[in-house]
Amino acid sequence: MAIKTYLLVCTGANCGTQGGAELYEALKRELGEQGVSETAQVVRTGCFGLCAQGPIVKVLPDEMFYAKVRPADAPEIVAEHVVKSQPVTRLRLNPPPPGGRATSGDRPACQKQVRVVLRNCGVIDPEKIDEYIARMGYEALAKVLTEMTPDQVVEELKKSGLRGRGGAGFPTWLKWKFTKDAPGSEKYVVCNADEGDPGAYMDRSTIEGDPHSILEAMAIAGRTVGASKGVIYIRAEYPLAIQHLETAIAQAHEYGLLGKDILGTGFDFEVEIRLGAGAFVCGEETALLASIMGKRGMPIPRPPFPAVSGLWQKPTVINNVETYANIPVILLNGGEAFARIGTPKSPGTKVFALTGKIINSGLIEVPMGITLREIIYDIGGGIRGGKAFKAVQTGGPSGGVITAEYLDTPIDYEHLQELGSIMGSGGMIVMDADDCMVDVARFYQEFCVDESCGKCAPCRIGTRTLLNLLDKITAGRGGAEDLDKIREVGLAMQKAALCGLGQTAPNPVLSTMKYFEEEYRAHIQDRRCPAGVCKKLVTYEIDPAKCIGCTLCARKCPVNTIAGERQKPHRILQENCIKCGECLKACKFGAVSRR
Repeated sequence: MAIKTYLLVCTGANCGTQGGAELYEALKRELGEQGVSETAQVVRTGCFGLCAQGPIVKVLPDEMFYAKVRPADAPEIVAEHVVKSQPVTRLRLNPPPPGGRATSGDRPACQKQVRVVLRNCGVIDPEKIDEYIARMGYEALAKVLTEMTPDQVVEELKKSGLRGRGGAGFPTWLKWKFTKDAPGSEKYVVCNADEGDPGAYMDRSTIEGDPHSILEAMAIAGRTVGASKGVIYIRAEYPLAIQHLETAIAQAHEYGLLGKDILGTGFDFEVEIRLGAGAFVCGEETALLASIMGKRGMPIPRPPFPAVSGLWQKPTVINNVETYANIPVILLNGGEAFARIGTPKSPGTKVFALTGKIINSGLIEVPMGITLREIIYDIGGGIRGGKAFKAVQTGGPSGGVITAEYLDTPIDYEHLQELGSIMGSGGMIVMDADDCMVDVARFYQEFCVDESCGKCAPCRIGTRTLLNLLDKITAGRGGAEDLDKIREVGLAMQKAALCGLGQTAPNPVLSTMKYFEEEYRAHIQDRRCPAGVCKKLVTYEIDPAKCIGCTLCARKCPVNTIAGERQKPHRILQENCIKCGECLKACKFGAVSRR
């Protein structure tokens, strides 16, 4: 009997931590117990991108999305939707449009997106190679092996205009050409899956949901540049992604798509996995290569570049996960088709991890040139609680903040750089009025201090100096001269640091000072944090005229520092107050204030 209904369940890391795997098993069990296992099937998939609504279940062919589904909901979904063909209204992701069903395309968040990199995520079971092949998987590799020369591959990539999605935006075709033209018979292909930006999970989700696309692209790169060995460098904190890669490599070998004499063409290519220990600096390509070779992950001066002298001092192509995921699509559809997406200087799409004070947080893929306003309000649904947008941080510790006046700025490499930020790997953290920009800068600088390898003085000393100055300011001990010191040190680091980590580490500090200097001055001159985040600059007080003595604030105080009798005004003993804000949250009469 043919399968009539498919229940696609996200079991990626994000939904998995919320019970996605248990939900998958519960649905399988219910299909059997309710006698419909021959006409319905449960499929585990990667990330749908709707992370704020997970775990997600998508029902085919109805194109119905269910959100925040729990294992306990499995009996109802099977009984109602599978057996009776009646949707479970309370679990619908969206109300249906007038006269129709709620499909993925009906959601504003989906209408603005173009899925190229994430084309198979949430669609196929990432642990079944047959499902990848059914969606034209490995056809690009076959085309390259049987119909195209290496020069033709490079030319197609040149037509596409694909730029490296790891942050720098270097033309992919040119990097591959350098390695192809480099002398020597021993060359390597490396995938940088060492995703270290706070709040970023684009590469992890891509591998979890579509590992074969990376293997196919690496094999294509190997054929193009003349390499027979590939290495995927991935951080050990990604166990599910690693598991899916290991499964995919084994399956590709079994099908003759990796290993010796691939597809009978005489081309040999092997892929191995190397685990990183979570050092942010190993996202820098020379530090990553050093780590693969068993050395301490520290950058080295360039030139020579890895394309000429990389892994084991041999010519090496190194791209990140997102860059590779575009390759099969480009070679199947043609470079010109890819170039029609996005902008002339930044073609294609970009995957972002949209997080922070946003309603619809999750993984999105949008054409280059889309505006921040479209991302934050049309796709992200706006700011949580109806609060005003304050800024968005792009590029993680290497990027900067973008303010409301630039919401209509197109998102591409050039425009972000003009605003003092960068594309980075794709982290995008949205902030509202409750976020302190000085504290945001301090957070990223603390991260850079911890992650600096310490090899060069501008980074080793500069990051610590900036952090010390920010600590002074957030503690109320800063002076006006500290702002000049921050600028001086930051500019020196940008010019003198050895690698991208040190050169870009001052960016969050300098960009927040550029757009929010009044907040810095409030911390320094008024000894006040306007957002109420920096605890040493915050004071909580009770207005005796408004306090009715209900004692609720006193009962919520974790350190018993609120004094007063019942039905009489209370007061806060400031010497013991830990500035937790529980009294402010507890008071229902507006008697507690923060200044």
